[in-house]
Amino acid sequence: MKIKVCGMKFSENLKAVAGLQPDYMGFIFYEKSLRHFEGEIPVLNQNIKKTGVFVNASIDEVLQKVHQYGFKAIQLHGSESVAYCKELSSHDLDIELFKVFSIKDEFDFSVLKDYEPFVHCFLFDTKGKDKGGNGYTFDWSVLKKYPSTKPFILSGGIGVDQIEKVKEIMSTGLPIYALDINSKFEKEPAVKDMVLLRQFFKEVKGISV
Repeated sequence: MKIKVCGMKFSENLKAVAGLQPDYMGFIFYEKSLRHFEGEIPVLNQNIKKTGVFVNASIDEVLQKVHQYGFKAIQLHGSESVAYCKELSSHDLDIELFKVFSIKDEFDFSVLKDYEPFVHCFLFDTKGKDKGGNGYTFDWSVLKKYPSTKPFILSGGIGVDQIEKVKEIMSTGLPIYALDINSKFEKEPAVKDMVLLRQFFKEVKGISV
């Protein structure tokens, strides 16, 4: 099971988290977010895929950030259309594209079909007042109706309190590609708690870090 740690911002904390060797690290480019990233990203292990997170940004802005930071994945967290994803995927970027959809108690999975040719994964997050980082989970039983084999990333309020629930859903046969974690592992916005992260990595990945 892959792990993505999102909402990275501060250099020293960023380096500490990188020491855990997450599969992905997310950097948010959305000025309304408390985790909005500016500045330079330290050199990371090449096995960690730097991921740029955008909310209804122009394609030019996304491309500029991809080239500036060397992102290996892009996460679209707004209301980006199928046409937008198609155009973005037409650029020869050699990156993974994640499209986010927010869920509360129910979801119309039919809206995903037209996106499938242009994205590597879907990401299911909790519908809340903010674009991510709301700190609570949605009803995962909704995912029993997921009709596709397209892999997806599970997000939304995942923390150490959900470890057993995570293990349970991982055993269902759903095409879960990764877990996306953020606010439940923070001392304050964008400052990750290394003790909690180590516990989660040990329980989910089965390794001591």
